[in-house]
Amino acid sequence: MDEATLLARSGGPVTRGRLVRDLAALGLAEGDTVMFHTRMSALGYVAGGSQTVIGALAEAVGASGTLMVTCGWNNALPYGFARWPQPWRDAVRAEHPAYDPLLSEADHDNGRLPEALRRWPGAVRSRHPDVSLAALGPAAAELTADHPWDDPHGPGSPLARLAALGGRVLMLGAPLETLTLLHHAEALADAPGKRFVEYEQPVLEGGRRVWRRFRDIDSSKGAFDYSSVTPAGQDPFETIGRDMLAAGIGLRGRVGAADSCLFEAGEVVEFGLAWIREKLGGAP
Repeated sequence: MDEATLLARSGGPVTRGRLVRDLAALGLAEGDTVMFHTRMSALGYVAGGSQTVIGALAEAVGASGTLMVTCGWNNALPYGFARWPQPWRDAVRAEHPAYDPLLSEADHDNGRLPEALRRWPGAVRSRHPDVSLAALGPAAAELTADHPWDDPHGPGSPLARLAALGGRVLMLGAPLETLTLLHHAEALADAPGKRFVEYEQPVLEGGRRVWRRFRDIDSSKGAFDYSSVTPAGQDPFETIGRDMLAAGIGLRGRVGAADSCLFEAGEVVEFGLAWIREKLGGAP
């Protein structure tokens, strides 16, 4: 989308000051610990781009608040690389660089903001190569420390800690299908047909490159088969998010030009768990 179109959609440039005012009107407050998802194009023409958005978010939550984003790893090996021809496997095992929280790029599919935040002075990033998260602020170390190697969306994960700390989730024009916290609900849910993946990635341990095996819910193809309980063509997280809003959970407003939502993390997890149990069965 060109600049003229973005300017027209947003009623002029979206500045840091405008974002701070809009975020406050939505309900984001000083001292909040917030995980955010952003679709930059939805915000309109942001004067200063990613730097402006992060600066506005940091100003909105103040020095006592903390920001968190999903990063992942852009150069992670695909789960199926173990089926590659032997010479290919030998080559990557010998030379594929290890995941490094300081150097490894955030997954480009997550947009521009995760890469910008994880590079921000003072930001810290969790150790898990496939589902790393980055955080900035007083609670950053607590959120990201000792990210479990296995079940990295489950207990003890940054997502679990976000909910335990009374954190929030902000959707800045991002589609509800990107509400990553619902993966925590999936990890906790005891419903039939749960799907898992096992894979390997190179990581750093004690400064040495080692290969480690991981086990997690299948967050790529889906931890469950939702096809019978969601509208055709609609992502299940979109369905859960819409049902959550319809139930009166979450705040809605406009930030820049973007229709945005602000949720309490604990309510997202609680609603997601109840929804999965109701639709798919499982223990209460």
